[in-house]
Amino acid sequence: MKQLYILFLITCTLLGNVQAQDKTVGLLNYDPALAYDGYNLLYPHNQPNVYLLNNCGEVVHQWEDDPGFRPGNMVYLQEDGRIVKCKRPSTVAGNPIWAGGGGGTVEIRDWDNALEWSFTINDSLARLHHDIAPMPNGNILMIVWELKTEAEALQAGRDTALLSEKKLWPDYIIEVNPSTDEIVWEWHAWDHLIQDYDPSKDNYGVVADHPELINLNWDTNAGKADWMHSNAIDYMPERDQIILSVPTFHEFWIIDHATTTEEAAGHTGGFGGKGGDLLYRWGNPATYDKGDSTDQKLFYPHDVHIVDDYINFTHPQFGKIALFNNRVEENLSTVNVLNPPFDMYDWAYSLEADGTFGPSSFDLTIKHPEEPSRMHSTGLSSIQFLPNGNSLICVGRWGYTFELTPANEIVWEYVTPQIKQLPAAQGDTLAMNDNLTFRVSRIPSMYAAFADKDLSAKGYLELNPDSTYCGLVLSTSEAFENFSINVYPNPANEALVMEWKAGRYADIEIIDLQGRVRKQFMGMGGRRYMSIADLEKGMYIVRINKVGVKKLIIGE
Repeated sequence: MKQLYILFLITCTLLGNVQAQDKTVGLLNYDPALAYDGYNLLYPHNQPNVYLLNNCGEVVHQWEDDPGFRPGNMVYLQEDGRIVKCKRPSTVAGNPIWAGGGGGTVEIRDWDNALEWSFTINDSLARLHHDIAPMPNGNILMIVWELKTEAEALQAGRDTALLSEKKLWPDYIIEVNPSTDEIVWEWHAWDHLIQDYDPSKDNYGVVADHPELINLNWDTNAGKADWMHSNAIDYMPERDQIILSVPTFHEFWIIDHATTTEEAAGHTGGFGGKGGDLLYRWGNPATYDKGDSTDQKLFYPHDVHIVDDYINFTHPQFGKIALFNNRVEENLSTVNVLNPPFDMYDWAYSLEADGTFGPSSFDLTIKHPEEPSRMHSTGLSSIQFLPNGNSLICVGRWGYTFELTPANEIVWEYVTPQIKQLPAAQGDTLAMNDNLTFRVSRIPSMYAAFADKDLSAKGYLELNPDSTYCGLVLSTSEAFENFSINVYPNPANEALVMEWKAGRYADIEIIDLQGRVRKQFMGMGGRRYMSIADLEKGMYIVRINKVGVKKLIIGE
């Protein structure tokens, strides 16, 4: 249950604050006791700047850019305080290679926004897009579209009916060294094809016999040039492997990075012994003729990554693969976690008896706990598992981000306050795609990048912000800390025990959701037993000295 949002409704009625129905953007909900302490890295579409927000939705730092640029798409904050970001020109009309998620340039900027490095691929032959992966050695992995002409596609064995734009843009991956501007490694999907359409052309074979290869005639994008649309990349240093999200295949792939560029173009070499062939793929075995639609598990996934965000931590999902599963149903997206079966002795991902890659099911599935359709997004979106066990989920097409505890309590909610290129005002009603947000990341407050930095509040992104709400939440939480109040059991049925710091005067009230005082007493510290057998089942608010609030559930 969205406890602080409901508390906000009550306290607004009782204390005369801004009406809840006016809160449509920015911070909607915050429980400082249960939310993970940190700062939120936000890079909204349709504007050029990167923002760092505290959990109250206040801007504490920003990296500004020229208004002639837009996200292209991801940004990462490094331990030294530098950001690595993707960007593109705001105008794309006439660009020879362009589709949603298109980029063009990767930049490194220091904390004070000074440009340290820039790298661009954006011409008639190739274009950067979607995501990057900064590596421990300082290099950066990047996703690139590359042009293949109609003649090249046909020679490779592409079905003639699947060339509606008379060209293809298969993806390739490059590793760039910012110190030298050199591309030091690359892998091309085009080197690992198979097709069973035309025996007179290249790559002919039995698709089902080669799950390590990519079926050139698997197509879910109406034969358009943007064949794969890879939208996420991550690096696993422990295995020297790369994860690539391929949404039009409804899969993600794992590739061996322990190869030379020459080996990556072939079928031998590397720790896995397969060169640049796929070590693992998961989500849709129909892509390699080992299943049908009933076997499909992924539906246009985004943000596929190994669970190791920002710092090493102990977490139930650590080391597994997490993703946002966008198109599970017409109005439903889910967050999913799985654990690929990797044999470290054979250095291989094992196949099931039916020839498909395991596992057969997810380890974890998360839906919005109150309104599942609120988590639906056909594109963009992200999932981050936080060190305290919570999950931070961004629903990209609605710019809606929420934090969820393992007990399915929503403890933080934020709506990106933007309508296209303009800031939204508190009270505005936003439509889908008004405030597109590719991902949101929560960075721990103790992260090295924040040492000795000014992280004081510097205003809000929204117009007419509600600057009182977070102050109210914090003051009510502090009130309970100051009084050391404890209310138990919670949930309760017949009786309730209240304890607070001895010697402190307390006027304690139990209030229903209509704002009516149902129980009240005054005391000078210690302990108070109270019968609640006459109260109806439901949620109530405990208030102390007209200020503090705490959720109480009776009869559940």
